Amino acid sequence: MNLSNKKVAFYTLGCKLNFAETSTISRFFTEKDIKSVKFNEIADYYLINTCSVTSNANKKSRNAISRAIKKNPDAIIIVTGCYAQLKPEEIKNIYGVDYIFGANNKEDIERIIENSSKQKIAELKSTNHKDMKSFFPAISKGDRTRAFLKVQDGCDYFCAYCTIPYARGRSRNSEIKNIVKQAELVAEEGIKEIIISGVNICDFGKSTDETFFDLLKELVKVENIQRYRIGSIEPNLLTDEIINFIATEPKIMPHFHIPLQAGSDEVLKKIKRKYDTKLFKSKIEKIKLLMPDAFIGIDLIVGLNGETEENFKESIEFIKSLDVSYIHYFQYSERENTPAVNFEPKISPEEKHKRAKIIDKVCKLKHKQFLESQIGKHLQVLFESSKKGNKMFGFTNNYIKVVTNYDKKLVNQIVNIEILGFFDDESMQIKIL
Repeated sequence: MNLSNKKVAFYTLGCKLNFAETSTISRFFTEKDIKSVKFNEIADYYLINTCSVTSNANKKSRNAISRAIKKNPDAIIIVTGCYAQLKPEEIKNIYGVDYIFGANNKEDIERIIENSSKQKIAELKSTNHKDMKSFFPAISKGDRTRAFLKVQDGCDYFCAYCTIPYARGRSRNSEIKNIVKQAELVAEEGIKEIIISGVNICDFGKSTDETFFDLLKELVKVENIQRYRIGSIEPNLLTDEIINFIATEPKIMPHFHIPLQAGSDEVLKKIKRKYDTKLFKSKIEKIKLLMPDAFIGIDLIVGLNGETEENFKESIEFIKSLDVSYIHYFQYSERENTPAVNFEPKISPEEKHKRAKIIDKVCKLKHKQFLESQIGKHLQVLFESSKKGNKMFGFTNNYIKVVTNYDKKLVNQIVNIEILGFFDDESMQIKIL
């Protein structure tokens, strides 16, 4: 079947892992000479990789599906991702959808491309979360300076508010030797930085009798990859061994993303997190002792069911006591079949908004203080290919966004710089050394 005159469009919602997986799926099409076009263009295939972390994510997923059907009713509509895994019947009821692939069935997409046709009733390929055992490798190379490398999938934690174990299954991974080969392929393309990605990264190795620390030690041996950043790390799995290694290994950036979710021990216990505030704070202090200029971002859920006003005040005071650089916060959304749905008290939308504004002020202050502390520091920047006006951007080793006048020669180069001061609220002016 000649597919060279066909076109495909992709739409991805949710986490970096989804984007990496869409990037890999896109190669299923391009290897068959199917041209990739923008999602708002007429295409023969539309693939929507969905998210289900909140009810709003479900809504956005449905809207994207509807947009594709409206753009070309004759196109083959393929839906995959977490929403497709958790709510396949909802998607099946959307007239015009042809194929639904659960979160663990993405590799099947390649098998139907040549033989796909419009369906009267959507064809569903899905695996129960208890039976998800295969690992779908994925790399995203959206910018030619960095790539997202998926090393792990799934989660065994079953936190009270979360559906990820049902959407992505239990923790599993490929062998280290296979992941190293993928990193070597990234290096061959001239990409200098890899972001190590997964659902619960430090849980790596359960399915292969290896450890995340073992993986780090092998990845840093890959020639021509000069930088690694590590995605979100659960605080209870962030060992002193890993922190010490990051502090002494120049290839791994002093950049941490550690989910807190709540700064109240009562709430942490209620939502079945595997640490308390004492352990969390000890990790932050250990990092800052060894890497004073490290960037530390934390996650926080706003307005969890069961979080009292007193719990929230405890959270705010605890966060204020932490030497962190940024707070990624999001408002709690009830997910079906999770224990937190039944927790009391339930927080009104108005109260969630009020609490979010308080957290936002703390976040902005923390980020400003961190950036101010870096003025005058000599750091290294990897410049990106993106351009806005006559300006170009890059990130320091400790994840400070910097701006300078555009110079094509700087793209994908690691350059020594000095931080001079603020360019705007989010980025800094520099002097190239």
